[in-house]
Amino acid sequence: MKFQKRFAAFLLILTLALGVITISPQSALADATANPATAAEVFSVNCAGCHSNGGNIIRRGKNLKQKALKKYKMDSIANIANLVTNGKNIMPSYKARLSEQQIIDVSAYVLSQAESDWK
Repeated sequence: MKFQKRFAAFLLILTLALGVITISPQSALADATANPATAAEVFSVNCAGCHSNGGNIIRRGKNLKQKALKKYKMDSIANIANLVTNGKNIMPSYKARLSEQQIIDVSAYVLSQAESDWK
């Protein structure tokens, strides 16, 4: 009986901790640059088909260059992550394909590449 109560308490604490992490993306953002190679791979596999070198083969103006990101208010990890997660118009949602951490990582990667003009 004691074990069941302790286990239930453990699960409750774990669930609450995961909830805090989920609704507090700032803690996840700290890990966004932890593995840039993985973010580059995620981008290459999932995004480069339409956004090679930060461009956009479907709508030229909606590219991933710094000027366009600022113009469309996509110049933050949170805003890019929201777009990647939920999609918009012709851009598909990736929430079923990528983990939250992968989305944050690839969002940080897009910003860093935009700052260096995708070179």
